[in-house]
Amino acid sequence: MSSSTDNPAQPLWGREVLIAAWGVLGVACLFVQALIRLTPLAFEPISSGSLGLATWLLYAAWVAFMAYTEGYRTFQLKWAPRVVARAVYLAKNPNPLFVALAPLFCMSLLHANRRRLVSSWLVVLMIVVFVVVVRRFDQPWRGIIDGGVVVGLAWGVVVLLINAGRALGGQELGASADLP
Repeated sequence: MSSSTDNPAQPLWGREVLIAAWGVLGVACLFVQALIRLTPLAFEPISSGSLGLATWLLYAAWVAFMAYTEGYRTFQLKWAPRVVARAVYLAKNPNPLFVALAPLFCMSLLHANRRRLVSSWLVVLMIVVFVVVVRRFDQPWRGIIDGGVVVGLAWGVVVLLINAGRALGGQELGASADLP
């Protein structure tokens, strides 16, 4: 291991920045694509005026719950720092295959310890099942669910980019890359 990998808090330079940016921005683009698709559906029950008092309260409660659980506890505290830690690791230890697949590498879908690989792939499977099920819901229920998801995903994109900026500047994020 080179000295640059022994101190992950060193700023990234040149090619390292490009590799890390490809990984992080590739992940961010996946989230932004989902946000573009889901945001109109999330606002549909609001703009159509189809929410009564009870469904407004449910909508607000669901959004608050998702902001806390998905946005703060999952994305901010765990997932975004790990994605960025993996991007920094890849930038400092480039492997041509992993660089080409950097967004997948950063999401721990490749080259992670066994526990992380299993949990990452299970989360992807769970999301696919969740999407298939929620697509069958009518409004306002689909909009309520999508409203919470939009808030969580938006939070995730913001904290991902903030963490990436910090790491590019050499700040230690204190997250494990969960490598094998």
